[in-house]
Amino acid sequence: MVLGIESSCDETGAGIVQDGRLLAHVVASSMDEHARFGGVVPEIAARAHLHAFNPVVRQALDQAGLPLSRIDAVAVTTGPGLSGALQVGLAGAKTLAYAAGVPLYGVHHLAGHVAADTLEHGPLPDPCVVLIVSGGHTSLLLVRDLVREPILHLGDTLDDAAGECFDKVARILGLPYPGGPAIDRAARDGDPKAVAFPRPLTRPGDDPYAFSFSGLKTAAARWAEKHRQRGTEPPVADGAAALQEAVADVLTRKALAACRAYDVKTLIVVGGVAANSRVRALAERRCASSGIELRVPPMTLCTDNGTMIAAVGDLLVRSGAEPAPLNVSVDPSAPLEYASLTPLPARPSTGATAVPRRHRC
Repeated sequence: MVLGIESSCDETGAGIVQDGRLLAHVVASSMDEHARFGGVVPEIAARAHLHAFNPVVRQALDQAGLPLSRIDAVAVTTGPGLSGALQVGLAGAKTLAYAAGVPLYGVHHLAGHVAADTLEHGPLPDPCVVLIVSGGHTSLLLVRDLVREPILHLGDTLDDAAGECFDKVARILGLPYPGGPAIDRAARDGDPKAVAFPRPLTRPGDDPYAFSFSGLKTAAARWAEKHRQRGTEPPVADGAAALQEAVADVLTRKALAACRAYDVKTLIVVGGVAANSRVRALAERRCASSGIELRVPPMTLCTDNGTMIAAVGDLLVRSGAEPAPLNVSVDPSAPLEYASLTPLPARPSTGATAVPRRHRC
């Protein structure tokens, strides 16, 4: 029985997994508290985690019908994310692990998104291509054994992530935060061909697996500005539909190219933007025409949650991985190299820069 804790941004999540089976899934979001600011405020997020932590964990245990004494391990996100938010989750997880007398595992947040798919579709194929697409991350990965082998980055975003692009353009169009769901709703009534938005980094000679959405955001801003300079409001539905089409086109085009190049027969799409209806639909169509299996977690497991962290912890326990040391810390900007992430606090300065260490399974 592995209890997972997630607190990297604005969701406080707790989940319980046993042998790849989901037993409990509870999430408390502070999104409404951030909406009036148009984005996540780190201090508000950290305080929201403080208030939500105990109720969320208690509800997860109740949902699974378990006392804390039945938990065999605790897994917690140790990076990347907001520093204060991560510290709250880690402090709580350490307390739970100490109280229950069980090992603690530090988990990379993005590995959690990958592992979320195993709770719906079973073990990951070896190998598989994974497209992680969220508010802060857009990456193409080649994954073999998630908890035993290094994760190969085929390409990452060079600037804005896809979800970040949605959020920024939504604000430009006068849509509410979070921008991804708002863009998706508005696009239902729009024409995706109404605006010829660019497809960044898709020309011959461009990096085939890298992403860039800053220029697309700027193109949308200039399109809206031209309408307002003429004294009219931009047609929001058409703009949302065209933007969504451009993002979905780039994401799926590069993901399918990676599958073909590495002779991989399974594409897994995870992260918050995996909940976008057009991204899902276009991925389904293109995978079907290419003979590639598409796996996407259920909507409830696409956004940040503790269950995905428990899923990684479950895999780590079953693989015999070494638990985190008692002085494990957080790494807010940790690169995704391994699923296990156990950075240690920096030593007192001696003039040299301390580099956090990570356990490799």
